[in-house]
Order: sequence, then structure tokens, then C-alpha cells
Amino acid sequence: MAFLGAQTSGILHDQGAEVPSILEQDGEEEEEEEQTETYLCVLWHSGCLGMAYYDSADSTIYFLPDTPECDHLKLLQRVVDEINPRSIITSAKQDENMARFLEGLVSPEHKQLGIPETVLLPRVDFGLEISKQRILSGNFSFIPESLTYTEKILFLSSIIPFDCPLMIQALGGLLKFLNRRRVSVELEDGSVNVPILGFKKFVLTDLVSIDQDTYSVLQIFKSETHPSVYKVVSGLKEGLSLFGILNRCRSKRGEKLLRLWLMRPTRDLEELNSRLDVIQFFLLPQNQEMALTLHRLLSHIKNVPLILKRMLLSQTKVSDWKILYETVHSALGLRDTCRSLPQSTQLFRDITQEFSDDLCHIACLINKVVDFEGSIAENRFTVRPNIDPDIDEKKRRLMGLPSFLTEVARKELETLDSRIPSCCVLYIPLFLSEEKLHYRSTRTKELDSILGDLHCEIRDGETLLMYQLQCQVLSRGPMLNRVIDLASRLDVLLALAGAARDYGYSRPQYSSKIPGVRIQDGRHPLMELCSHTFVPNSAESGGDRGRIKIITGPNSSGKSIYLKQIGLITFMALVGSFVPAGKAEVGAVDAIFTRIHNFESVSLGLSTFMIDLNQVAKAVNNATERSLVLIDEFGKGTNTVDGLALLASVLRHWVYQGPNCPQIFVATNFVSLIQLQPPGSLVEYLTMETCRDGNDLIFLYQVREGVANASHASHTAAQAGLPAKLITRGLEVSELIQKGKPIKPDKGLLKDNQMENCQALVDKFLKLDLEDPELDLSNFMSQQVLPTASSIL
Repeated sequence: MAFLGAQTSGILHDQGAEVPSILEQDGEEEEEEEQTETYLCVLWHSGCLGMAYYDSADSTIYFLPDTPECDHLKLLQRVVDEINPRSIITSAKQDENMARFLEGLVSPEHKQLGIPETVLLPRVDFGLEISKQRILSGNFSFIPESLTYTEKILFLSSIIPFDCPLMIQALGGLLKFLNRRRVSVELEDGSVNVPILGFKKFVLTDLVSIDQDTYSVLQIFKSETHPSVYKVVSGLKEGLSLFGILNRCRSKRGEKLLRLWLMRPTRDLEELNSRLDVIQFFLLPQNQEMALTLHRLLSHIKNVPLILKRMLLSQTKVSDWKILYETVHSALGLRDTCRSLPQSTQLFRDITQEFSDDLCHIACLINKVVDFEGSIAENRFTVRPNIDPDIDEKKRRLMGLPSFLTEVARKELETLDSRIPSCCVLYIPLFLSEEKLHYRSTRTKELDSILGDLHCEIRDGETLLMYQLQCQVLSRGPMLNRVIDLASRLDVLLALAGAARDYGYSRPQYSSKIPGVRIQDGRHPLMELCSHTFVPNSAESGGDRGRIKIITGPNSSGKSIYLKQIGLITFMALVGSFVPAGKAEVGAVDAIFTRIHNFESVSLGLSTFMIDLNQVAKAVNNATERSLVLIDEFGKGTNTVDGLALLASVLRHWVYQGPNCPQIFVATNFVSLIQLQPPGSLVEYLTMETCRDGNDLIFLYQVREGVANASHASHTAAQAGLPAKLITRGLEVSELIQKGKPIKPDKGLLKDNQMENCQALVDKFLKLDLEDPELDLSNFMSQQVLPTASSIL
């Protein structure tokens, strides 16, 4: 609108420009992280499991085709432990086993992971035909709008296996829940649908079973409180862990994929070798420069699924367009670089083929349409010149308003009263009342009809162009998601290659002929970074001999580190990483069980020894001949005899399994355990080598065959700072016990005449005649016993 304003000096004030509330810089900005929530829908019937879950981080639904499952629902437990869902949706009409499983989620051992909400929907919401219709009628952005209903069925059938009824029912129930709960769109208008950017299949058939206790004791992940007070979102950072030393990813998506790989170690040899092939390629000296180039490009790969989600909800930020352009441009650079790499490698071939010309189309469209500098300056989406003639014309008229309105003001002044010294004509997009005289003349009314509301018209035009550009991008959403997946995979493998180069790791070999592991000169990947020197050790388990290794040795001689070292090397090989060893051969390990550390037990409501028993019970009940079992100092949480008996009976149980015995490494200070084991070739004995230098005990940290003859606890006690006289007394008592002699009090530890006073008091008690009716026990205690108590105690 055009207004005349008195009290002006002839200077035009343009009030149409907006000041950005946040100044955005062209430099790098920290990538935004969104809190991830998952919602799992599961059905179990007649020994078959079907499930689907929604991940709010990438707005994707993942489904598991119908899979055979045992009554204990171990596979379902693995999924719940991995994705940690906020809600578990299932039918109100459930089998007894499923009901028992859901009740078990609130047991003490799951409390530390957070208890998921259980949502029970009516059985009718899981009807097969209703679920199919719910899927086929869904308004999904990744499906081309031009498809007919029949074509849409064919399109979805190529992604979703409709021949898996339980999975289809679970997927239908999940869609029902998402729409009812309005996940991620709680505050949006009712017409806005829950964002779903794709359907993806996930499988668990070849995964290696590893429980949370094992992840903790092996330090695969370790969260620590962040020292910065500004990290208020989570307050945590990654501590010294395997994930911490391997994570050299340049993108957040790569970091997330690395974490996923560590959560899903696999026995799929084709997948493992494909990962190792890429790592080995980048470890070649002539390819290091190429790795640096790819690293530089990967640093510009951002969280595109989150941007697509915001586009779907019409919540796109100004910075999203620049981030998307840089990501697509860097993806084209990755494609061009990978074209020069050997196409015999699956990953390079996939990147070359699947980074299609659609990326060029998107990059050209964004670069041609979006005015990045203008968008940042005005804090809104603006387009470049020569895109829309109508918008260009309106912008030209808006830019020419100052001189035009100055001329109008000069002419208006000629018609005003001579007592008015000056005036100006203002163009105000939105009328703002101030303590000034504003009025409209015939001329300003004519200007309104000529100029109109230019600001709003320009914004409307640019918003329409932004919507059209968003539709172009969203129509290529599946392709963009695939690009991000491949780029993330390359990012992870480059990170693993960098760690292997810096730490001197070697490529593991896989063999289906051995059920265990063979490690030559193995090292602990974390401990070797914390010590000046680290002594490598070998390990071998497999075949018909030596499936049970019993390791004895002094305290602090390295038994626990040796066990963890075996577990970590095996784990890294099953992730597809190079390993800290001179050579390693890993068999078809199907699970890793541990009993190494005691965990905090107050919140669990269990004693420390009960936690130890639970950990061993998992191994006893679930370990197969291809499982790796690591046990450290089991039995020390109770009476020595009882603990020794339990450990011996557990090992004897496995010995009697013969060829079905797991691959077991046991570290213990119970030297007498050897006498309780049956003779045979399944059990072998190892010890940590030491030597004496005078009175000093020197640890060599080297594993050799044999049995330790002593625990050398006194040496460890001296290192811990116990007084020498206590250590001496401990040695005396230990020697007396071994010889079967009575233990007499140490007179050196008694007060002066303490023994004589005790003997005198005992004699007084012996002289008492309890049958004497005149005996006054109260007087005896007060007169004879209590006065001498201070000299005894």
C-alpha cells in the first residue's frame, strides 16, 4: 500500500526488507542431529514371526519377512535389544509366549535399557485384507503420482513381499498406529500425513548373537559424560571404546552405519569379504591419495533423509537447499572418482551405476533456481533472475520504487498546503500504525491498483517455485536414499582402512572348516594404545582337541586382557574389519558369550553372584559347538569351595558334550580346578609366564602351556600398598592352611598381656558353679567381667 506521511524531509525509507533473525555463515556448520525414535509392530503365530518398525530418523519403515522363531522368541529379543523401540505394537489377542515375553521386558535386567511402551490394538486392526488395503491406499511420496492403481500395486509388490502374511499384518498394524499416534506430525494440521520416505527389508539370519553384557565388557561402545556444559542434548560422548578408535567417518550417516555394523556382526562370508576387499584396496600405498580425495568429498555428504522429511512436511529450511546441493554435487564427485577405480569391486561398481544422471538433474535445477546468497540474506527461499519473468518484473518494480516514490512525493508536495515543508511516499507491505499522520490520497490509491502488494506476490511466486522444486526432489527420493546408503558404506570402509593403516592391523581369513579361532600374535586394540609396550599372544581353538582352555596365573599377569583380546579380534573379524594380529583365521562363530566383569547390581535388585550366575547360565543354555565362551574368575563371589564346585561342574557339563562342546577360554585362580576335570583331549591348560628376580616377581605377559603353581597374591598386595606386616601375616596363614596346621593368633598383633587377661577371664567362667542357688550372675558380670573387658578388647 502507498501512504503519504507528514513530518518527512523528502528521504524515502524502505520498510520492505526483513532482517534475518539468525545470521548464517557460508562456512561449515555443525550438522543437525535429530532424536531417533523407533516403533516396532510384531506378530507371532504358529512358530513364525513377522515384524515391521518405523525409524523417525530417516522416516523409513523396515520390515522382516516371515521368519521361523522358537517359543522363547530369541530372535525378537535380539531385535528389541538392537533397535530399542519406544513402543511395541501387537495384537490384544496374543499367544501365551508373546504375553510372557512382553512381561519379561519389565524385568530388572532390562531396566537399564529403558522399558518400551506396550500398545495392544484390536485383532481386527491386523486383518490381512485390511492391512493390504492400508498399504496400497497409502499416500507415499516415493511412489510416482502418474501411476495407476494397478501400476501402484506392481510397484509396491517389487518392494514388499505380499506373500508373507504375518509381516503384511504387522505392517498394516504399524501404519494404523502411526496414523493414530501421528508420529512426527503431532503439531501439524490433520491433513498432513506421517512422513514415510521408503520401505526397506532387513534380515537377521546370518547375525552373530552377542548380548549387552558382552558389548559392555569388551568395550565395543562406552558412553561418558561430556565435559562441556553446552552439550545439553545428550550430555554424553564416546569414551575409550572400539567404536571410538574405528570411527573416522566424515559423515553422520557413515557414523550411524558403523554403529549399525558393530551391532550386527555377521557370518555372511560374501558380505565380510566384500568389505575387506575395499579396505585392502585403500591400504595399498598407491591408493592413499585417492582415499584422501574420497574423504574430502564424503565430508560434504549430509543427512539428506532428514531434509526429505522436512520437504514432505513443508518445513524446509533455507540452509537445506545449499546442503542438498553440496551433497548432490559431492555425490557426483564420488561417482566420477569411482569410475576410475576397479569395477570388479562391487561397491565401486554400484556407485558408478547407481549415482545416475538424476543427480546432475537435481544439482542443475537447484543451482539454476535457488539464489543461495539472497536466501540467506532474506532468511527465506528466493530464486535467481531469469527463472520466472513475472517474478523478475515484480522485483524490478520493487527495486525501482525508491526513485519512483521520491518523484511522486515531490509532485504531491506541490499540491499540499505551503505550511507543509516536506513529505514522502512510503510503500508498506503491511500497515504499521505509528504516532504519525498517515493518510491516502487519490494518487496513492491509483498506485495501489498499479503496484499491488508486490512483496506478497513475489513471495507467493517463489513459494510456488519452491514447491515445484521440492516435488522434483521428492520424486527422486528413493534414488537419493540409495546414494546416501552407498556413500555411507564407502565412508565406513575408508574409516576402517584408516584405522588398519595407523594401528597395523591385518586382514583376517575365514574358514568354515574350524568352529573356533586361530590367532597368531594377537593384540588388544584398546590396551595397546594405553601402554608403552604390549606383548602379543597367540590363541587357537577348534577341532577335536583343546576346545576348553583353562588359563591360570598370578593376579595382574594379563589373564583378563588375554580373554578380551580373543573376543575383540573375533568380533572385529565378524564385522568385516582388519584385526590387531599378525594373522587370524576365524571359523563360523555364531555367538560370543562372556562372564568377565561384575556390573552394578543395586538397581537390578540382584546380588553380584546372581548376576554372575545369569551370565554363565546364558552360555550353558545357548552356546553351540560354534560359540565362543569367555569366562573370567567365575565362582569368586561366594564361598571358595562352592564357587570352585560350580565352575568345575559347568566345565564338566561342556566336556561331556564331546564334539558339541563350545570354544571355551576360562581364566581362574582356582589351581585345584585341574584335579576336578576328567582326563581327555578337550581340556588344555595355559598359564601366564613370570620369573623371579630376587624377591621381585616380573610379569612377562606371555601365554605358554602349563599350570601356575601359585597366585602370588602377596606381590599384588604389596603393589596395592598394603602394610608389610599384614602381607607377612597373610603368607603365614596361607602356609598353615596348605599344611593343614591350626592357625594360632599372632602375638605381635595383640595388646600387652592380652592373652593373659583373656585366659584369666576364661578361668573365672570355668570356676562358676551354675547350680549354686546363691550365685548372682548379674553381680558376676558387673564386678568380674566388665571391668576387665577394656584390657581385652
